[in-house]
Amino acid sequence: MSNNLDELKDLVAALKADQQAQKEKEKRDAWVKYVSLSMICLAVLAAIATQRGAGHSSATMKQLNEATFNQAEAIKAAVSQEERDVLAASGNADPKLLGNLAKKIDRYGKEQNDITVEAQKFEAKRNEARAAATLAADRAREMGLATTVFQIAIALGGVTLIMKKRWLWNVSLLTGVIAAMQMARVLWWM
Repeated sequence: MSNNLDELKDLVAALKADQQAQKEKEKRDAWVKYVSLSMICLAVLAAIATQRGAGHSSATMKQLNEATFNQAEAIKAAVSQEERDVLAASGNADPKLLGNLAKKIDRYGKEQNDITVEAQKFEAKRNEARAAATLAADRAREMGLATTVFQIAIALGGVTLIMKKRWLWNVSLLTGVIAAMQMARVLWWM
C-alpha cells in the first residue's frame, strides 16, 4: 500500500511540475498575443490602403474618359470649322446662290472665332483631365506600394508566430510603420 501511495505522490508531483512548466511557458510566450494583435491591425490598414488605391484607379479612369470626351468635342468643333471654311471658299456655287454666299461668308467669318475659342476650351479641359488622371494614377501606384509593404509586414508577423523570435516581430512592426508612412504620404501629401 505504501508503494501505491508513493506512486500517487510522484504522479501528483509530476502533474504540479507540468502545470508549473506550462504556466512558465505561457508567461514566456505572452508577447505572442501582441504579435497576433499587431497583425490584425496591419491587415486592417492593408485593407484600407487597398480600397484607397482602388479609388484612385477609378478616378484615373474617370479622368481619362473625361479627357477623351473633351478631345472628341474639340475635334467636332474643329471639323465644324473646316466645313464652314470649305463652304466659304467654294467658288463653284450656283449663280442664284452667289448672293447668299456673300452673307454666309460674313456669318461664318464671325463664327470662326467663336468655334476656335470653343475648341480651345475643350482642349484645355482635356489637358486638365489628363493631368488629373496622371495624378490619380501616381497615387494609385504609390498606394499599391503601401499595400505591398503591409502584406510583407503581415507575412513577417506570421513567420514570427511560427519561429517565436522577438526580433522578427520588431522587423514586422517596423515594416508596418514604413507602410503606414507611405499610406499617409499618399493620403495627405500627394
